[in-house]
Amino acid sequence: MSKLDQEDRGELGGRQFAFPKQRKEPLEDASHVRNAIARFSQVKDVTDAERDEAWKRIRAAAKKFDVEVGESDWREIGK
Repeated sequence: MSKLDQEDRGELGGRQFAFPKQRKEPLEDASHVRNAIARFSQVKDVTDAERDEAWKRIRAAAKKFDVEVGESDWREIGK
């Protein structure tokens, strides 16, 4: 996965994260999208509504970066 240093991460707009309020899981490239999916369930203190919105952002980023996503809903991850 490509690394974002603290300065680069700080320059990202909130909409460039799966969870913008928490600034969790950046969606900068294909590697970050795959990482966001893998770590999705590790994000704490978010509502199901926030997870629904995060999943929409992840799916959009996956399409943009040509990342195949087998799950249609975040509730299917790991099943």
